[in-house]
Order: sequence, then structure tokens, then C-alpha cells
Amino acid sequence: MARYRYFKDSFVKAMSVTPLKLFSTILFRDIFLGMRSQSELVNPLVFFIMVITMFPLAIGPEQAALMQISAAIVWVAAVLASSLTIDGIFRSDYEDGSLEQMILSPHFGYLLVGAKILAHWILSGVPLVIMVLLAGPLLYLPEHALKTLFFTLILGTPILSLIGAIAGALTMGVRSSGMLQALLILPLIMPLLIFSVSAVNNAMKGLSVDGELYFLGAILVLALTLAPIAVYSALKIRLGE
Repeated sequence: MARYRYFKDSFVKAMSVTPLKLFSTILFRDIFLGMRSQSELVNPLVFFIMVITMFPLAIGPEQAALMQISAAIVWVAAVLASSLTIDGIFRSDYEDGSLEQMILSPHFGYLLVGAKILAHWILSGVPLVIMVLLAGPLLYLPEHALKTLFFTLILGTPILSLIGAIAGALTMGVRSSGMLQALLILPLIMPLLIFSVSAVNNAMKGLSVDGELYFLGAILVLALTLAPIAVYSALKIRLGE
């Protein structure tokens, strides 16, 4: 409790200091609070592991069959697991009123929103990448294909957090918003799924994957540029500012 009060007091003090200090304060505050809530941190990982392990049990131990769909399995599981944490990006700050302070602060709101999105990726995206590296042998992925899958996840999981933050901001305060968030997210992540799975499949065939990785990098740059603006605008609309 003392450490929680420390982060809360630091947040209030940071509202009157430099934007960089405020960014780091919000980032570490969200990471600390996210790690305190073990259920929200562990549940998506457990769900991800369950999906990864159920497919080999359902399809069978045939190595060729699993290799053909392994990339799709991993990415569908990653999208579903990431969607479980979308609602928590802004919920606690919305309930205690600190989100309104962020929106009304004299600093760049996009920077504050970016800190919360980065914290969400660190808590949800990075563990998924680590779990994929551990679960790769279960799906019979060769080393070069597993390496490509790792790069697609490094580029793709931040996009999931950025797009998820848009859906979370638009549905903030709405009860039973899971289905609405899914309808908002799925059309936007289709290019991400297509290029990511295509890159892994090409790697297994011995083809070049530079084109797919470049496209993923371009999507990431576009999301980094536009998503914080969209999230900030959506939050202002939802808060009536």
C-alpha cells in the first residue's frame, strides 16, 4: 500500500513537471499496478497457452499438418489473448478520475496516452513473445521459421496494443463491451495477420520474408503515428471534454 501511495503521489507531482518525467511516471505506475493485479497479468498467458496446446491435441501429432498451420495458431491465440486485456488499459484510471486529469493536463495528451499503451505492451505483448519462443517446439517449427515468427511478433504485438487502445478508448465505460471491441479491432488487424502468417509460411518454404517484414514495419510506424492521436481524441469525446 505504501508503494501504491508513492506512485499515486508521484503521478500528482509529475503533472507540474516536464513531459518526459510525466511519461516515465505514468509508464512505471501502470507497470507496477499491472504487476500487482496478478489475475489480469496471468489470465491472458494461461489462455494463450491453452489455445496453443489444444490444437496439437485436436489435430494430432502429425508434424506436417502442425507446421502448415502453426503460424496461424500462434497469431490467432495472440490476438485473442491480447483482446482480453484491452478493457483494462483505461478502466482503473477512468474509475478513480486520474484519466480526466491526464486529459486536462497542460502537457501533450498524446504523450500520456503513449505511456499507457507502452505499459500495456510490456505487460501483455512481451510475455506473449517469450511464451511463443518456449512453445515453438510444441508446434514443430524449424529454427528459421521460429526466428521469423519472433520478428513478426516483435513488430505485431505493439500494433495490437495500439489498435486495442483505440477500441478501449471508444468503449470506455460501456458495459459488456467485449463484442463491440472485437468488431472494432478485427477489421483493422486483418493486414497484420495476413503478412505475419505469410512471412512464417515463406520462411518454412525457404523464401525471402523481407517484403512481409517491411510491410509490418510500415504498419507499425503508421500505428505509432496515428493511434495515440485517435486514442486521445476518443478519450476526450468519452469524457465530454
